[in-house]
Amino acid sequence: MIHTVQRGETLSQIARDYRAPLSKIISANQSINPNVLFIGQSIVIPGYPDPNTLPYRMEVSINNRRLRLLRDGILQKEYPIAVGRIVYNTPVGDFIIINKAPNPGGPFGTMWMSLSKEHYGIHGTNDPSSIGKAVSRGCIRMHNKDVEELARIIPIGTPVSIRP
Repeated sequence: MIHTVQRGETLSQIARDYRAPLSKIISANQSINPNVLFIGQSIVIPGYPDPNTLPYRMEVSINNRRLRLLRDGILQKEYPIAVGRIVYNTPVGDFIIINKAPNPGGPFGTMWMSLSKEHYGIHGTNDPSSIGKAVSRGCIRMHNKDVEELARIIPIGTPVSIRP
């Protein structure tokens, strides 16, 4: 998996985003100076598949409050979602699914899938009436049956593109 450095990122934050030990990232990128990163620089993230080898990807539209699942570029299914409210915007960018946790408890419903952005994920909800609204703390909420279905289909490493 290759991460492209964005404005303001540090190697420590990238390691936290991918839940990867900083030492492993440094070992996988021996030619870089861990204290000096530049925008557009490629960083190898060990332990994740190359997203180009995976058949699935997801596209999230914040404004339309929809998540689209594509396989080999062909739309497979579209799901209604809830997104972040004004103070807690859903992050825009390109991420991957780095883990899945069934039954995380609390407001996260029956499934949690972490994004490669610390503190953000795609998850179920204990409040199904929130779907279709801008009410979360930045995460993408789905109906429990939908997020469970999605988690069964997609592998770890699946790309997630989030746009306004």
